[in-house]
Amino acid sequence: MIGMNMQRLARGRLRAAPVSGPRTARAASVRRSGRYSFVLLLLVTLLGTPALATASAPAAAPPAGPTSVGSASAGTPLDADSATARWGDRRLDEVSFLTTHNAFTNYEDSRWSSVNQSESVRAQLDNGVRGLSLDTHWYERSTWLCVISFGSDCYPSDVYLCHGECKTFAGATYALPRQSFHGTMQTVVDFLAAHPEEVVTVFLEDYVGADQLGNSLSRVRGLSELLFLPDAWDVRQQGWPKVADLVTVGKRLLVFSDRSDREHLGVMYDRSWTVSNFWSLGDMGNDLACVSRWSDLPLDRQEPGFRRLFTMSHHRNVPTVLTAALDNGTKLRDRIAERCRPAAGGRDPNFVSVDFHRLADGSGHTPASIVAELNARS
Repeated sequence: MIGMNMQRLARGRLRAAPVSGPRTARAASVRRSGRYSFVLLLLVTLLGTPALATASAPAAAPPAGPTSVGSASAGTPLDADSATARWGDRRLDEVSFLTTHNAFTNYEDSRWSSVNQSESVRAQLDNGVRGLSLDTHWYERSTWLCVISFGSDCYPSDVYLCHGECKTFAGATYALPRQSFHGTMQTVVDFLAAHPEEVVTVFLEDYVGADQLGNSLSRVRGLSELLFLPDAWDVRQQGWPKVADLVTVGKRLLVFSDRSDREHLGVMYDRSWTVSNFWSLGDMGNDLACVSRWSDLPLDRQEPGFRRLFTMSHHRNVPTVLTAALDNGTKLRDRIAERCRPAAGGRDPNFVSVDFHRLADGSGHTPASIVAELNARS
């Protein structure tokens, strides 16, 4: 019996052993040919069939038409009593908002190697941020980037959020997955739809044409119902409306650009409606002077019946978590009180823009708590 079992085991081992010889070589050749065929098919598809190549890219949101932009998308506006309970009688230029510098460069929305924030744009909004600065650039679809990334960078031509040219340095001037402008704006609109008592402002460092920006904005569902248009409120003659009034009618999204040719899109030219200090604290973080970003627009600019919104930037040339922690507490609080408020004619900033907004120096003062103090003064 033992001998018979040994013979069966030996036969089983022989049957299980890999077969060598011409059959194995032919199988390996078939596998290699399959791989080569796949690569060849990919190259032919990308280089010779643009329509198919575009189809392999991440799908863009469909253009927003009349049926896709409805009250359900924008959320139900608050009644007047609830809006007043949230905001009181303060006008827009009497309220301060926590704002994030380069909000799109963060560790959660994309694979950036150098960031200004730790959280996604949605998480920033959920954690009290009400102002976002974004850089818009045009990206022209690149077959070469699609090929060398083995299909992970096959994006269509569109407006994206980049920190420089959208093809130069992955992780530094752009990151994967690419962040489309209309996708990020959709995140903002969705947040506002879920929080009908809140107001959000977007600041664009704008490197695209007005038609390109307009095409991107047209794909944001629910945007038009939320956009605040200053001319419709006669802001130049009447001043800024009460925040509660904006909330009551649902006009709770302000968009500014550093380009002047897109107000027909509902995007305000920042130099027409705001004043701003020079953005940098310097490499060492010791340039605390609060001087105007624009020499012809002093921070204390006076205009009959109208007061510009004041954007205060407080960040260094190169952001790090260590320097942000040093800058975001007592230094920020003292700079507002001792430098920026006097420079602006005794008024507080409406937008306080920082890097790494959750970090502070351990003094008990954080960017969020400092903004809350400013609002308590109003």
